[in-house]
Amino acid sequence: MADVLNGRPRPIAEQSTAELVQRASEQLSKLVRDELTLAKAELSEKGKHAGIGAGLFGGAGLFAGYGVGALIATSIIALNLVWDLWLAALVVTVTIFVIAGVLALVGRSQFKRAVPAEPQAAIAGLKADVDEVKHAVKERSQA
Repeated sequence: MADVLNGRPRPIAEQSTAELVQRASEQLSKLVRDELTLAKAELSEKGKHAGIGAGLFGGAGLFAGYGVGALIATSIIALNLVWDLWLAALVVTVTIFVIAGVLALVGRSQFKRAVPAEPQAAIAGLKADVDEVKHAVKERSQA
């Protein structure tokens, strides 16, 4: 594999098939480890951004909930000018449940359309590596 006197690798043409196979195996193992490390780093970065985004959406949802509560109270008070208080509260409550049902149905259909997250850069890199190895093997076998 290496020239014993100076520690440099011998030219490929001088190496035996066993040495080339061993070298290819080592390089392939390193390549797979590096691609897995890249995929792990990419998913970690995406997860971090998703967590921050979820926290911010949670905060926004909390304040929106308080705003909706105030709006509901305001609408009941406004309808009390026209109807009795119990009827105004009942109409607003039924309206809220209808809206909640429609949102739940739309949300369920969106969950069904969701696809799992994939590390796109790692997948593209791995495909390019496989293509390069195939090309090198083909050239080697033709030579």
